[in-house]
Amino acid sequence: MPGVGCQVLRIWAQCQRSRSPPALNFTPRIEAARSNTEQCIALLGNLRLLICMGSRLSLSMAVSTCPGVQQLQAVTTEREALALLEQGPVDVLHCTDVLEQGRGDSLVQEAKRRWPQLRTLLIITRPHRIGAIRRASRAGCDGLCLEQNLGLGTVLTALMAVQGGGVYVDRTIAERYLNNYPGAHTTPLAELSERECDVLQLAARGIPNAEIGQQLYLSPETVKSHMRQILRKLQARDRTHAAVIGMALGLVEMPEPG
Repeated sequence: MPGVGCQVLRIWAQCQRSRSPPALNFTPRIEAARSNTEQCIALLGNLRLLICMGSRLSLSMAVSTCPGVQQLQAVTTEREALALLEQGPVDVLHCTDVLEQGRGDSLVQEAKRRWPQLRTLLIITRPHRIGAIRRASRAGCDGLCLEQNLGLGTVLTALMAVQGGGVYVDRTIAERYLNNYPGAHTTPLAELSERECDVLQLAARGIPNAEIGQQLYLSPETVKSHMRQILRKLQARDRTHAAVIGMALGLVEMPEPG
């Protein structure tokens, strides 16, 4: 029936509008965005960075804002990114979910499978595609940011966590998705001690064991022992998985942007 079809289309259009971010005057945030960009450049200066974005304009802007990054590569397709990863070591893969060819979540999956130590940051441009977010998270994606929140310090916060071995999940994504994270609601085998919670909080921020020990006045071996107990109690595969479970259980405070 034509009437039913039109009604379905109207409902679909309303849903699409409801998913769109509100209009934004970015002008008041320009100085903060510039400061965040400068800090990102300083952070990435000594890292080998691969950027893979579906929008050539976004890719060009990203490259132009990284003049201090000496080891920088930039492509627009999943195949090109994997080819560059095969040619030499990369520290951080920064990509978007939508690419010219292939998918960002698929790129993260394959990259993590072949190079488990690679740190990955995925920018979500279409948050209603929950399946892509789930696939990237299952693959061990270290950072998930929403495009609509860029300029608020989220990328800087995510890079600080990711490059240090931690995990970052945008608050908005967490609200929509974190509760559905596979294993996020695993019942702990035992309650974490206060000290173990302190260790997990710092580990989730990407702080290495040696520095965790310095901040908490513990030896590196004691920190490792706490981490082993955390993984066991939370039934977590690794530090990243433990951090996400900790966020879901309210044991870990999510990092604030900026």
